[in-house]
Amino acid sequence: MLGRFLGLAAVIAAVSVGLAGVAGRSSSNDAVETSNAVSGNHDNWTTHKVRKDRSLAAAEARGDSGRPSEVLLARSGDSHFYADADIDGTNIRVLVDSGASIVALTRDDAESIGIDVDRLPIGGTARTAGGDVPMRTVMLDSVEIDGIEVRRVEAAVIDADMGVSLLGQSFLSKLTAVNVEGDTMTLR
Repeated sequence: MLGRFLGLAAVIAAVSVGLAGVAGRSSSNDAVETSNAVSGNHDNWTTHKVRKDRSLAAAEARGDSGRPSEVLLARSGDSHFYADADIDGTNIRVLVDSGASIVALTRDDAESIGIDVDRLPIGGTARTAGGDVPMRTVMLDSVEIDGIEVRRVEAAVIDADMGVSLLGQSFLSKLTAVNVEGDTMTLR
């Protein structure tokens, strides 16, 4: 478990760009949490369904497309925020990580999307506690979180045991705002 923890921390550090991209889009009173590790059972991640339903109802009442303009994520028991992402038509559980420069997919998640990982060119390496690990870059057609969709999202497949894919800046920076207030993260 410690090796997995250290390996993930090193991968996150390797693709980290900091909070500037998201913080610049948020008000000065907003804060965005970054993650350094993934551990434990992630069965308790969720979106606030009731509040999301209210957002959808409000949009429909205004005559909008019915697609929510914001997504609310609850803080998990391990202090991180997780989301259920639709990536190129496949449901993938992701950890929202504003410190990751791009969406970082595990090999298993990339393969479940239909990406032939071994055919992707190696676009660099990530330095982990276990040594250098190849990163293979890919362009995702679509990443959607509860109705908020971003097209043409840069991603990397990381050949390391990260445990969970990361939703990084290549998605988050295209949003209007990412805010954390208490135990709720809002994506707009």
